[in-house]
Amino acid sequence: MLGAGLLAIALSSVDGLPKTLDTLLTTVIAVVAVVFFAEYLVRLWAAPESGHFASLSDGMARLRWALSANGLIGLLAVFPVVAITFGSMHANHEAAPVFCLFWILKLSIHAPAMSTLARVIANERATLASVVIIFIMILVSAATIAHMLERESQPKTFGNIPEALWWAVVTLTTTGYGDVVPQTVGGRMVGSVVMVSGILVLALMTGILATGFAEEERRREYLRVWDQVTRVPMFAELGTVTLSEIVGKLRVRHYPPRIVVVRRDEPGDSMFFISEGEVEVRLPHGAVALSQGGFFGEMALLDRLPRSATVVTTQPTTLLVLYASDFYEVAANIPSLVEAVEREARRRRAENRGEAAKVETS
Repeated sequence: MLGAGLLAIALSSVDGLPKTLDTLLTTVIAVVAVVFFAEYLVRLWAAPESGHFASLSDGMARLRWALSANGLIGLLAVFPVVAITFGSMHANHEAAPVFCLFWILKLSIHAPAMSTLARVIANERATLASVVIIFIMILVSAATIAHMLERESQPKTFGNIPEALWWAVVTLTTTGYGDVVPQTVGGRMVGSVVMVSGILVLALMTGILATGFAEEERRREYLRVWDQVTRVPMFAELGTVTLSEIVGKLRVRHYPPRIVVVRRDEPGDSMFFISEGEVEVRLPHGAVALSQGGFFGEMALLDRLPRSATVVTTQPTTLLVLYASDFYEVAANIPSLVEAVEREARRRRAENRGEAAKVETS
């Protein structure tokens, strides 16, 4: 719907369109505006149902939502309804580009990583503010020096500092339009320093944001793994300190039904804990079902042999993967966990030998 509205606005700005097409585009814009208006009313009415406003009265919840970023963006998207309702056809065409500016803001509501970006900027605000200050210092200094060196040879473009700021911005951001170029030797030297400084400042800002995103993703992954780990009884019995050590070594993997997780005779480089769902362990003499709280793949790590069974998911399943290198580190630091794994492995070996003996005698 949003894409149709933006496309209609863009096409309506073209001059000389056929009247039929012009009318169709106006109708599309009007329909999209009405849909956004209805959406705003529904979201406003349903605001008390949100968990964020559970402790507020219905009226206060709706007011808080209306004053939030999502509510204000939704309100801006409603403004075109007023123009369409009370304006003439010509006025609507003139206002259409404004509709585009209002509606494009709605994309920020649906962007999945927008909240992550906001948290990264908030977490790195002190460092980013320092970089912005450095950027402004270089910008103003470059414009001032360029004005002093170039004002006599180029009074129109460097006659004052505000005009020289345009050259400084273009050069510092490494855009380089070429419409304003220093002519004196001193001006070109300043320009060279500004170009290199621009690359360094932008690289520094990019590195800060990239590091911030990586840290935020690590925090989110840690919370996701923690939530899954606490669902496995074997882990839930561990203390908080011990649990925090192992959470950093586990990886969450989601599998749909009827997917082979491991195959028989493959190298055993990891073991798996079932956080949610169910798997079927297919042995030479039969099959065994494992559900939430179970684990598999441990014997390949303990015996350092290839896989002895094929494991297939029977329903949507969430697994926690512990790779071999991390397993041996856990074995050294958390012996109680490894002892529980070894006990289960011994029990399974005994069962497998018993089942195999039954098959042979039959």
